[in-house]
Amino acid sequence: MRIVLIHPNYHSGGAEIAGNWPPAWVAYLTGYLRAGGYHDITFIDAMTHHLDEAAVRERLEALQADIVGCTAITPAIYKAERLLQLAKEVRPQTVTVLGGIHGTFMYPQVLKEAPWIDAVVRGEGEQVFLNFVRAVDDGTWARDRHAVRGVAFLDTGADGGNVVATPAEPPIADLDRIQPDWAILEWDKYIYIPLGVRVAIPNFARGCPFTCSFCSQWKFWRDYRIREPKAVVDEIEGLVKNHGVGFFILADEEPTIHRKKFIAFCEELIARGLPDKVQWGINTRVTDILRDEKLLPMFRQAGLVHVSLGTEAAAQLKLDRFNKETTIEQNKKAIRLLREAGIVTEAQFIVGLENETAETLEETYQMARDWNPDMANWAMYTPWPFSDLFQELGDKVEVFDFEKYNFVTPIMKPDAMDRAELLDRVMNNYRRFFMNKSFFQYPWEKDSFRRKYLMGCLKAFLKSGFERTFYDLGRVGYWGPQSKKKVDFQFADTRVHERPDAAAIAAADENWVTMHGPKIEMRRKRGEEIAAAALAAIGAVESGQVSACGGGGQLSDEEAEAALSLHQAADHHPAAAD
Repeated sequence: MRIVLIHPNYHSGGAEIAGNWPPAWVAYLTGYLRAGGYHDITFIDAMTHHLDEAAVRERLEALQADIVGCTAITPAIYKAERLLQLAKEVRPQTVTVLGGIHGTFMYPQVLKEAPWIDAVVRGEGEQVFLNFVRAVDDGTWARDRHAVRGVAFLDTGADGGNVVATPAEPPIADLDRIQPDWAILEWDKYIYIPLGVRVAIPNFARGCPFTCSFCSQWKFWRDYRIREPKAVVDEIEGLVKNHGVGFFILADEEPTIHRKKFIAFCEELIARGLPDKVQWGINTRVTDILRDEKLLPMFRQAGLVHVSLGTEAAAQLKLDRFNKETTIEQNKKAIRLLREAGIVTEAQFIVGLENETAETLEETYQMARDWNPDMANWAMYTPWPFSDLFQELGDKVEVFDFEKYNFVTPIMKPDAMDRAELLDRVMNNYRRFFMNKSFFQYPWEKDSFRRKYLMGCLKAFLKSGFERTFYDLGRVGYWGPQSKKKVDFQFADTRVHERPDAAAIAAADENWVTMHGPKIEMRRKRGEEIAAAALAAIGAVESGQVSACGGGGQLSDEEAEAALSLHQAADHHPAAAD
């Protein structure tokens, strides 16, 4: 059974300006397949190698795969669909499979626009895909496609053209059962530009105990599960020794949720002497930094050098849609505390909401100057099409070309300005912020490591700017304020990409059981037995309350443990989840 896995060649000039990121999904999936007895696996990283369709076709023709699998986040979906179409053109009997978050919830639309896809793997992929491969291998898939849990497909039987989703496969309770095969990756290709070292993105946990309406991580992973700190450090130690990794970023949205285990993780890194060999970064929330004020020096000792904080921009502060979880002074204090601990800080701002104005963009810039983070990032407001927020926004969303859902293209049009002006003013913020840092901060840092790191970040920023890849500026034709009238975001015609069918997405969510409740509906209801237990245990917020990236509230260690135990309770009482 020959299996080929492909990462689509999609670029947008966002996070990738810092280097080539290794697609961790393929390492975890390959390791699980090999443990299940399947070893003939080839990975084609079309993104890192910038492979066009002709190059991928050549590889597929040489490999003659039995199964071709491709992953896709929302902006990469059209690239993924086309790659799987290529696989069918090369070898019609090849079984084509799509995985990833977009297909998980948008499969009715995906299968309609790409009927050559034989199956969509929904949610956590390792167990579902292994079961699927076995079913193809032993003929079960050909006889009865309904027998494989956790997939969606186009049933071309008597009724013809009906989309079918089988019952979900339970999440993997013990994440440490997944032993990734990091050797599947070409490590000399994955370099973190700020430090000039190899970079990895290991999992510390999956899922989230919160249910923010703008985010779907909790919805995709279904349960909040966290690995044993020692096992994660074992994996990182292997990455350092076997693959020369010198920097890693924990893949979690907020690895500090479970304070006790995060502390144990840091202590284990220190005990093994790994901070001398590898540094790392995380995304987290201001509230967690304030909570752990006294522990920040220990986090730095463990090798934590970069913290990206979700902070609310001026326009967000004016909308009831967002829960004002932190004050401006708290954001400023968290950044100061991190800097005093020797940790590089990055403030993340969401801009481009419908109430955005020139004044709110300037306010956000002044916030950044006042708080004085080492770096700032202005990301365009991007409502995922499968999120509750997308449906709540209704007609305010008028762009359905998902290839542009990349945090650098203005999906929403502010009432007070056009998209080109929005882009121009965001670029003005970047120019002023980093000009100031370049001349008055980075070269004069007293801490030698911070100085080296920040100058490396500046190098990455300038490199992408000169190459016109930053923020996709070259593609849209932006060269500065004088060019804003000529900017073309190249949105596909609505006749090609239509508004997703809310009813179809809601139907796709039926029976998609999570620890947060027995069903997910498009305007988030509270749920019944499991949801009530979850809300009581973890103090989750009511639906509709949204905070800056990272969650809907603060968890104590005991509440985090309670959240972890919810999926176990569901396993022991399956009737509660029906």
